Amino acid sequence: MEQLSKQLIKLDGKSYRALKSIQGAYDGDMVTLFIDYVQGDPFAAPSRVRVFIPHTHTDLNPSDYVKTDQMIALKHFFAKECHKQLQNVKNTISGTGKSGLIFIDVPGQEVIDRTAVFMTPKGIEFRLSCGLPAQGRRILGHQANTLLTSLLPKVIINTVKNYDRESLKKALILANDQKYIRLELKKRQLVSFIANNSILPRKTGVSHKPMLTQDAVPFESPAEDEIILKLPSGKQIRGMAIKKGVTLITGGGYHGKSTLLQAIEKGVYNHEIGDGREYVITDESAIKIRSEDGRMIKHVNISPFINDLPFGKTTEDFSSQNASGSTSQAANIMEALEMDTTLLLIDEDTSATNFMIRDARMQQLVRKDKEPITPFIDRVQDLYTEKGISSILVIGGSGDYFDVADVIYMMEEYKPFNKTREAKKIAQELLTQRTTEISKPFQTLKQKRMIDKRRLFQLFDKKEKVESKGLHNIKIGKTIVDLTYVEQLVHQSQTQALALMIKQIIKHSKEPLTLKDAINDVYEKLEQQGIDSLSPFAGQHPGDFALPRKLELAAAINRIRH
Repeated sequence: MEQLSKQLIKLDGKSYRALKSIQGAYDGDMVTLFIDYVQGDPFAAPSRVRVFIPHTHTDLNPSDYVKTDQMIALKHFFAKECHKQLQNVKNTISGTGKSGLIFIDVPGQEVIDRTAVFMTPKGIEFRLSCGLPAQGRRILGHQANTLLTSLLPKVIINTVKNYDRESLKKALILANDQKYIRLELKKRQLVSFIANNSILPRKTGVSHKPMLTQDAVPFESPAEDEIILKLPSGKQIRGMAIKKGVTLITGGGYHGKSTLLQAIEKGVYNHEIGDGREYVITDESAIKIRSEDGRMIKHVNISPFINDLPFGKTTEDFSSQNASGSTSQAANIMEALEMDTTLLLIDEDTSATNFMIRDARMQQLVRKDKEPITPFIDRVQDLYTEKGISSILVIGGSGDYFDVADVIYMMEEYKPFNKTREAKKIAQELLTQRTTEISKPFQTLKQKRMIDKRRLFQLFDKKEKVESKGLHNIKIGKTIVDLTYVEQLVHQSQTQALALMIKQIIKHSKEPLTLKDAINDVYEKLEQQGIDSLSPFAGQHPGDFALPRKLELAAAINRIRH
């Protein structure tokens, strides 16, 4: 570290490009600093550094974190702790462009496996980005010296010395309890559990943070659906158990239907302490289905929902450059089935009306032989009985769904009430006049789409660059992949990982491969080599990756226009 200090002072006032010479590893009294990459310009992407501190200087014992869920929780916790410490040195150093900027890939509310912090048997490593100080394009050597040899080591030492031990202990206990609940879902034939007193609403419509407790109505299960779970921690919690099958969530506007469904859809991830949804746990294969007017569809068998098109056009291998809302929603379901989902989540507010229902009057006017769409209402029970695919639906506008639902909840002032018996009685007294419209059974359908590597490879530019652009976009050459409606993506680090997974499939997967097999191969490699293996640059830390699900990778590939 002393050598680095002298070198930086000598570089003071020299051309910024001279900073490339400092790449390497430097030992200090308590930490080792690795400078993996130095930016070529003060306005360019920040430099990448790692700070390693051995366990001899911490009170962490790696043998305490052998369980995967607890290791993920530990890395999440320390990434946030490091971020807190960085706020204390914010704006300490200034200069041109990104000078003095220091940041870690700070997690959101969801606890996801990520690369910002790395635990080894020997110590804990923090992966950061920093802007090396400059004035114009001249090195500010003294400030760079302060940043790298003083500020960064102090931030890391303070992170591992001053963290809240009790908070870490609670985070690890919570991770263990959450894993237990996920196992209980499978044992009890459930698709979701929502604990009593959970805070489901978010602070704003664009925030993942919880609404202030005093402004939110705590969740409370209907008595007949309440179960008690005795957690490994010794804690006992009560909450609503949603069984496999077809579940309907109904009620008036602004009473919390969509808020409940949104909490359920994010329950595929564990949440940190204080989120309000720590004990909202959903089947990890659950996927939110919606319409996407204008999306591209490639070789999807949508015949269970759309058939007998004019002029005899087949829908068993359907492609479209500009699909309608109903067609895209049908494709989204079939693509999810291809990736082995067992739970569909659908909100009528984001669905195509003609995909969800055709009422009796419309059936009389537009006869079935003139309507290629088989509405979801006529397929939802089929999906469960023939394929084992459950559905949770938010429906506020059609009582015809009473006939096909197994359980019906009504939201009143943000609380659910089981209205199954009452709704079924209404359905018997007010018989629907509509007729069921079904073309062919689900069990005969098979979907094994092949990866077209040749066409995908043609999207590359000379540098073969694939990168994320925020949470909702991936750029392959000049092609933008729009993920705006992939609603269970929660962090841009997941999108960054998706971009590199796609590149790996295009460049390194065997041929021929089905989409599903190609994705399974990527995840098998990640399981063996870790998320770090996605890094495209040898010797540079991948501190900004977070693991997406296979479903999101499939969704991204399905939305590549070529």
